[in-house]
Amino acid sequence: MPRGLSPRQLRRLMKQMGMSIIEIRDVEYAIIKTKEAEYYFEAPAVSVIKMKDLEQWQITGTPVKKEVEEEVEISEEDIELIVEQTGCSRDSAIKALKKAKGDLAEAILIIQGGSID
Repeated sequence: MPRGLSPRQLRRLMKQMGMSIIEIRDVEYAIIKTKEAEYYFEAPAVSVIKMKDLEQWQITGTPVKKEVEEEVEISEEDIELIVEQTGCSRDSAIKALKKAKGDLAEAILIIQGGSID
């Protein structure tokens, strides 16, 4: 901000340039999702800056990063194979396959090692 410019003068200058800032009130949370992670902002300050045909959203706050877990598709055949090979329950087979991210050999080793949570 240029020195000697009051907030009122700054608003006038922005208006002359075709800019406006709108504060979004009572925002509880904001989420930004990417392929690798999700960023959660609790009680952020959110502003919309409008410049002619352009709208820019600004989120101010401290994000909490949460890694996105890959959704593994587990087939019925995989579950049956694990149950047959290890003699475990269906639920244990599903848990092991999820933990192994669908890798059959890894799921069998998890069950044999007894490390199903």
